[in-house]
Amino acid sequence: MATKNLSAYDLESVPSAKGYKFGIVVAEWNYEITGALAQGAIDTLKKHDVEENDIQIKHVPGTFELTLGGQFLAEYTDVDAIILIGCVVQGDTRHFDFICDGVTQGTTDLNLKYNKPFIFGVLTTNNEQQALDRAGGKLGNKGDEAAVTAIKMVALQKGMQANR
Repeated sequence: MATKNLSAYDLESVPSAKGYKFGIVVAEWNYEITGALAQGAIDTLKKHDVEENDIQIKHVPGTFELTLGGQFLAEYTDVDAIILIGCVVQGDTRHFDFICDGVTQGTTDLNLKYNKPFIFGVLTTNNEQQALDRAGGKLGNKGDEAAVTAIKMVALQKGMQANR
């Protein structure tokens, strides 16, 4: 079990994201958690030189709908990367498994279909306290991590395109 801030990182290891455009799709279900994750992502993007008008935020009803929301952003906007933010808390039924499997596979499929970074910023926890701990609590904010990953992936792609 983690006992430290999992979101700590070396600021110098993340390139400037000035001029990059990001989409964030946020699930409304468990919004106390997903809203905090989204804010973490936004704050981290801004910390790395992303202008507020280069961040588009869209909401979908739940985590399962994240992939279609992400697809809409890919098709109807010019964002460089899309961060998918959700939270699924284990319950007494297999619903948790179906949602997690679907959004995980959907995110992989979107990355490959659009040749664009789609970042999996989804918490899959055993209980609400674990989610709170990872949404700005004692273990950091998964939204921060998703934003750092998005920046690094866009920089990787743009660097490779420039070297063609």
